Amino acid sequence: MVNSKEFASRIEKILEFYGLSATAFSDAIDFNRSTISHILSGRNKPSLDFVMKVVQEFPEVELYWLLKGKGTFPPSEMTATPSQPETNSETNPPDAATTNAPLSEIVNSATTADAPAATSEAIERIVVFYKNGQFKSYHP
Repeated sequence: MVNSKEFASRIEKILEFYGLSATAFSDAIDFNRSTISHILSGRNKPSLDFVMKVVQEFPEVELYWLLKGKGTFPPSEMTATPSQPETNSETNPPDAATTNAPLSEIVNSATTADAPAATSEAIERIVVFYKNGQFKSYHP
């Protein structure tokens, strides 16, 4: 039987490793946010569906470690922070992290077709979401 408190601490370790909030984690595994909250608080035990979605979405997480705490996470060959997703310059525009241009120049270089209809509104923030649940927030 799975110990709810220990399971919750392993989920928290996964969140910390990937730099995810509970909300981003729930989006990544396509699970209800309240269910994640109840599991993290120890109120509910995880369902098989929940466990399988975690293992499928995060292949570094070993099933036996997640359920029983046996083994290690992250695997010893991985670093403390996950690597950034690979980018394809043909399909993904460059971001401020991969270019030397300031964010304001990248924002200004966008075509007017990409801009909102109300051009008098200034851009407050740009958020880039990655498939692994991470994101970067830029303020011009």
